[in-house]
Amino acid sequence: MMDSKEAKQRMVEGRLYLPGDEQIIAEQMICLERLYDYNETRPLEAEKRALLLKEMFAEIGEGCYIEPPLRANFGGKHVHFGKNVYANFNLTLVDDGEIFVGDSVMFGPNVTVATAGHPIEPEMRRGTLQYNIPVHIGNNVWIGAGCVILPGVTIGDNTVIGAGSIVTKDIPANVVAVGNPCRVFREISEHDKEFYFRDRKVDLTKSDYQEEAFQE
Repeated sequence: MMDSKEAKQRMVEGRLYLPGDEQIIAEQMICLERLYDYNETRPLEAEKRALLLKEMFAEIGEGCYIEPPLRANFGGKHVHFGKNVYANFNLTLVDDGEIFVGDSVMFGPNVTVATAGHPIEPEMRRGTLQYNIPVHIGNNVWIGAGCVILPGVTIGDNTVIGAGSIVTKDIPANVVAVGNPCRVFREISEHDKEFYFRDRKVDLTKSDYQEEAFQE
């Protein structure tokens, strides 16, 4: 059997390992205690939430807001958020591996970002073997409600992932992608600067909505 040092090394290298290792579980419990505290905060305790997120996450930029409840296997320990990230209710981060999220990303309700997987071969699964592959989400991405992003996926800048999509492979920048499995539906175009929903025309200028925090 592999010892704790080997298990932890394999865990970060994306190799097969035993996630039930005592030292790994002990570290996980500390992370989950902090996550519990975060989810028990009251709506007006914004400052407390911000301080907890800085303790919980590997990195988190300014202006981030995560609506409780947040679910995370390691409480955000392996999660890197840029600035101005917004997450609606029930964001689930299977963060046994690293999750990298850029600036100005929006997560709809009930989104899952998973880095962990298990062998397809049944004997290895019975042995509780696991592997973790990082996920990368670019800047200014919108992940619609109920999406699932699977291990190893990269999503390019400015892309929109339609609600309910299952993202199994990389998605390029500047596209709208939808479906199960998620595929590119179309590119983001000049039309999107003129219409925000079907035939509804944009009737604001950048100065009306683009605060300093979101300017390039």
